[in-house]
Amino acid sequence: MPIFREVLKTALQKRATILYPFEKRDVPSDYRGKIEIDYDQCVGCGLCSRDCPSQALVMVTLSNGKKKPKYFLARCTFCSQCVESCPRKAIKTTQVYELATYNRKAEVVEPCGTSR
Repeated sequence: MPIFREVLKTALQKRATILYPFEKRDVPSDYRGKIEIDYDQCVGCGLCSRDCPSQALVMVTLSNGKKKPKYFLARCTFCSQCVESCPRKAIKTTQVYELATYNRKAEVVEPCGTSR
């Protein structure tokens, strides 16, 4: 009965997959995940929104008159063009890859003091 031998052999082997979400996969150091904007370093030049191919970054005017980028996660293609075009290095990619949510407002990152 060769099938029982094959079943036992397979059952005793180490599993080939991880138990996601209980075990997290290691992410490479150059992984392009969700972007993070340091609004304190941002000068509001608008190069990031101009160079974004999917228009995930839009410049908005704050209550103090300065312009800062507003980030739409649902539009982002994670190309990191905004990271390369930022002269002040205010935009960085993170290793965050778990981005699914039921909350649409969590997908939009607005700078503080945005005028409506």
